[in-house]
Amino acid sequence: MKQVEKIEDLSRDELLELTQIYAKNWLAHDGCWFLAAEQKYGMDVAIELDTESWRNFTVVEANRIIEFLQLGKNSGIEGLRRALRFRLYASINEDQITISEDGKTLEYRVKTCRVQSTRRRKGLPDFPCKSVGIVEYGLFAKTIDSRFEMEAISCPPEITNNDYYCIWRFTLKDGEEMG
Repeated sequence: MKQVEKIEDLSRDELLELTQIYAKNWLAHDGCWFLAAEQKYGMDVAIELDTESWRNFTVVEANRIIEFLQLGKNSGIEGLRRALRFRLYASINEDQITISEDGKTLEYRVKTCRVQSTRRRKGLPDFPCKSVGIVEYGLFAKTIDSRFEMEAISCPPEITNNDYYCIWRFTLKDGEEMG
């Protein structure tokens, strides 16, 4: 048993471990909610509800990260790169970020996905997350910098690269880097 009474008593390593626990708890709640909606209303309605939930949550998450990292408005490719590293997903999914040589495009690749791996472990089909992800990642990026355009390169149900669960590409509309 840990001999602590409150979060402030935890060591740095324990705080990092707790951050992962919180992220896993958040994702487990999201998954439980989605499965309940899917079982009661079917996949199409569950996806519709999930999309609307993400439409709101992703903006809240992005704004809190902007404030925490003091990114300011329209922080460009570098702002998005940094913000993606501080999402709740960041500590529980393995990902990769690449930036084009000209610095105007960022590709975000998810190597391990707890959502899909959990569904597979439970014998469920992959969650067709592309339509939800377009809203989630698109609005997250636009909250970081309103000039971003986002496209899904590979994402269930349309997998074009089997090395990753999903791949998203973000490009600044006007081609100018401000961050």
